[in-house]
Amino acid sequence: MMVLSIPEQADSLPFALEHLSHTNPYTLLKAMTLLRQTVHDQGQAMFEQWRSRIHRPDFLPSALNLAYYLALRRYDLRPLQTALMPWGLSSLGRIEARVMPNLDAVIATLSAICHLDPASCLPRPVPADFFAGDHQLQHHTEELFGKAVDNRRVRIMVTLPTAAAENYHLIQDLMQRGTACVRINCAHDTPEQWLAMINHVRRASRETGRACKVLMDLGGPKPRTGEVFHPVGQKRVFNGDRIWLSREAIPPSSTEAIALDSLPPGYFQTGCMLPGIIEHLQVGASVWIDDGKIGARVVDTHYSLSAESQDGVLLEVMQVGPKGAKLRPEKGMNFPDTQLPLNPLTDQDLQDLDFVVAHADIVGYSFVQTAADMERLQNEIAARLQGRPSKLAIVAKIETPTAVQHLPELIVQAAGRYPFGVMIARGDLAIEIGYQRLAEMQEEILWLCEAAHVPVIWATQVLENLVKTGLPSRGEITDAAMAERAECVMLNKGPFIAEAVTILDDVLTRMQAHQLKKTSQLRALHSW
Repeated sequence: MMVLSIPEQADSLPFALEHLSHTNPYTLLKAMTLLRQTVHDQGQAMFEQWRSRIHRPDFLPSALNLAYYLALRRYDLRPLQTALMPWGLSSLGRIEARVMPNLDAVIATLSAICHLDPASCLPRPVPADFFAGDHQLQHHTEELFGKAVDNRRVRIMVTLPTAAAENYHLIQDLMQRGTACVRINCAHDTPEQWLAMINHVRRASRETGRACKVLMDLGGPKPRTGEVFHPVGQKRVFNGDRIWLSREAIPPSSTEAIALDSLPPGYFQTGCMLPGIIEHLQVGASVWIDDGKIGARVVDTHYSLSAESQDGVLLEVMQVGPKGAKLRPEKGMNFPDTQLPLNPLTDQDLQDLDFVVAHADIVGYSFVQTAADMERLQNEIAARLQGRPSKLAIVAKIETPTAVQHLPELIVQAAGRYPFGVMIARGDLAIEIGYQRLAEMQEEILWLCEAAHVPVIWATQVLENLVKTGLPSRGEITDAAMAERAECVMLNKGPFIAEAVTILDDVLTRMQAHQLKKTSQLRALHSW
């Protein structure tokens, strides 16, 4: 019998991974055994740090698997994956939901190839253990969104327009076409309109027999432009123009606003609706306005138009389309280079939360960045429940680099107390991390959430052309097909939203015959 000498020090794992031989099963087995030992020890240590924050027993195995996955991904496993392939073994490419069972299955097969005594080897995991993580993800998805309808695994979420408060048949039609969750944005409309929308949803559920969850999205501290003033005869900003960002938004009726009617050519003025942000900007920092339509950088942090004017920050426009762009009021602003000490729960959010806790199924948390942010929302919800039982769930919108960096702790804090999901808010996230990194980042978020058995919502501009114009682009159909790897896909409001639900339902239903998360489904091909 071959006896393997396994080093005790984890430091030797990189050496073992770099000196693999795809023709020698013994070196492969040695590397796999060392990898398992390292992942187990590091994962257990990480899990113990989290343990006190987990109050839902059914999340304990998920948190442990997440800890194992984070330990596993500290190492470059590509040489090991390549070495395993010629032996017909798992290349670990679908390990997210089942880290230890996957490693144990490979080790058991390699032990058999090496003719080791079974009594001295790790037992092969039974199928129930191997697929336990997949079942946990399904269970957590049903906690969040309810049972799947029409045999389609991926749910469809739709953002409701204001008209939904008056038009019951719009909501009924959306649900009959396959909508499983509706989203109400608390940054828009009124509590009376929200209640009317929710009543329509509950009525349609009774009449159609189709369950539909209600997600209410807290507005959060979204920085937005204030009133905008243009130089005479110029309505669009172009590269090289300047934007004077005052420390406070100027009311249109003020005397200072009247003076701004004579801005010099190429100079625009607006304010920030969250004035405290201005204090944190440094020369060279980037500022993006209106979902990235206008890109600028700070060139002066103490600029004023005249001795009588308040000072502010001067921006130089660096990136805008060839036809320029309109600088409009109440448009979102992003500051990707600047750490902003924003409280993700505003006074308005706390007021809206009273309504959300009383009427919604899911609360969407905007601009959450740390576990402490998540804990504050949980405490605010608990205070409103006053000990009453509730199935209210939380969805964290991941839209900043800080949120990505703290995602494991966010997951543990949130899912440790409430049913939980993650929304990949691709619009703000792309601006914050750069469009080039968005594809890889959304991939990493999907992997991490699958390891934690946490459902993911694929959001922002899904089938955007179709929703707005009635005609989809080829690229967005492919994007919708790729969204099958999430547990839910969100559509934004638009005049052709019902048609978009029908097409998305068809695309997702077709794709699940070909793809399950990252795994290709080898359905019989009929095109050849």
